[in-house]
Amino acid sequence: MSQAVFQFSSTSVSMDIIKTPAKYVTIFGSQLKSWEIEQTHMRFLDSFKRTPTLRLKALRESPGLTQEIIDNPQKSIGPIEKGFDAFEEMRHRFLSFKKDKYLENLEHYQTLARGQAPKFMVIACADSRVCPSSILGFQPGEAFVVRNVANLVPPHENGPTETNAALEFAVNSLEVENILVVGHSCCGGIHALMSMQDEMSSSSSFIKSWVVVGKAARLRTIAAVSDLNLDQQCRHCEKESINRSLLNLLTYPWIEDRVEKGMLSLHGGYYDFADCTFEKWTLDCKGCRPKVAGEYSIKNREFWS
Repeated sequence: MSQAVFQFSSTSVSMDIIKTPAKYVTIFGSQLKSWEIEQTHMRFLDSFKRTPTLRLKALRESPGLTQEIIDNPQKSIGPIEKGFDAFEEMRHRFLSFKKDKYLENLEHYQTLARGQAPKFMVIACADSRVCPSSILGFQPGEAFVVRNVANLVPPHENGPTETNAALEFAVNSLEVENILVVGHSCCGGIHALMSMQDEMSSSSSFIKSWVVVGKAARLRTIAAVSDLNLDQQCRHCEKESINRSLLNLLTYPWIEDRVEKGMLSLHGGYYDFADCTFEKWTLDCKGCRPKVAGEYSIKNREFWS
């Protein structure tokens, strides 16, 4: 699976970037080959010639409208363009990335196109406020990231999901050295978990059917802080569920094997975006032996503020 993906990426790069003859022009402070520009121009002209409807429509447009668009490119031409306003900002961001990051580090990105060797796999929440790359500064190629509701890891016996499919690829194919499960404050998925009346009852809600994966963390939270209000219980469960996910990782034989050999470490992280602090810790896997339900120990706890 890895080879097929990487072969495709490599081919794309070689087709779009690495061309001959070696005649260059400078664009955005980086050298691009004029052969490419000429080919792009010819493809556009060929498409224009083969699309008479488009050509006739362009000829019928009034010169006044054309000049107005040139003078004021931000003016909306019609109601359909309003739907693209959000993408206009995205386009500018992409072009800025291409100019300031991609073209300035072209050799690095060409290397990434041929393959990846990240040291980290990160399992984070899908919450829009919690982007691991933004928070922890991961650069392209440094972390293999999977995101789901409430950053949960289902146990091995639960069967296939996109999360454990990503785990299998990251551990067995990419051979990552660290798995980091990142939880966060004000997690809606954990709130849904803690608000459930009966986690075993059947439900048509996809969210409830998913967050029930964290039922062990919910039960431990209720046993420990049942006297607190719901918000306080949720904060406790946000961290408890991280540790339960770390223990669930050990139910995968190929993860357990690499952990026992010292080839893989399991870490937890908690991001509080209310005051921008981050807690990091490592699961003490020796402390998990013998396997006793609900027991774990951690080490190397740090608090970044």
